[in-house]
Amino acid sequence: MAHSGVHKDRGELRIHENLDELGTDLAEYIAELSEASVKERGVFAIAISGGSLIGLMGKLCEAPYNKTVDWAKWYVFWADERVVAKTHADSNYKLAKDGLLSKVPVVPSHVNSINDSVSAEEAADDYEFHVRQLVKTRTINVSDTSDCPKFDLILLGMGSDGHVASLFPNHPVLDEKDEWVTFITDSPKSPPERITFTLPVINSASNVVVVVTGESKAEAVHLAIDDVGADCLSLPARLVQPTKGKLAWFLDKLAASKLDGSQFSE
Repeated sequence: MAHSGVHKDRGELRIHENLDELGTDLAEYIAELSEASVKERGVFAIAISGGSLIGLMGKLCEAPYNKTVDWAKWYVFWADERVVAKTHADSNYKLAKDGLLSKVPVVPSHVNSINDSVSAEEAADDYEFHVRQLVKTRTINVSDTSDCPKFDLILLGMGSDGHVASLFPNHPVLDEKDEWVTFITDSPKSPPERITFTLPVINSASNVVVVVTGESKAEAVHLAIDDVGADCLSLPARLVQPTKGKLAWFLDKLAASKLDGSQFSE
């Protein structure tokens, strides 16, 4: 790894020379969290996002992880999803199924995708109801400080505009405090209709990992992590701040190129 350190208030930074190194480190990190969670709770409740993230998780499909991870204990959720058919090219479910889930022995009934045959609003309500049922049975843990679900791991990417999940800059859903899952019909990125976890759910997780690569995202990484004053506090990625959980950033050197090195310690 090129660099690993802890930022004074923005979590752990793991900066990698290249994507291959990042993918190797990410697979090991996820496998260790899975093992710890299965040992402690008997299950591993993980929420994933879309984009390049799935490709970077690819090493989990390879040795040793395809054999050593206790895949039968995984319960998979989506931190956000596009309201399109599961077979559609824009579907985060399809991306994860093709790139990861079809290659490892995850139990099909443990894969919790959205209802793709209803409106965005109904899909969000339906997904929240489903998550609530699994919190009742403690398949998903519950937060110590609120009634929010406490996922073992929420894995996010970040856009060059600083969006995470489908929480976009200056969007009213950033202020949502009561819903666990909400919907938007005006995403600045196509497709416009999406469902997304809200910030209280993301920030209640035991572990949040944000994976960002590429030079086009270097400025957003700087604004999301560095001490840049109040003007960036509304950047969605900046609002990811687990209440009691652990935050880790997995970056390649290009994405980390504008970070202020003085802000973190080895």
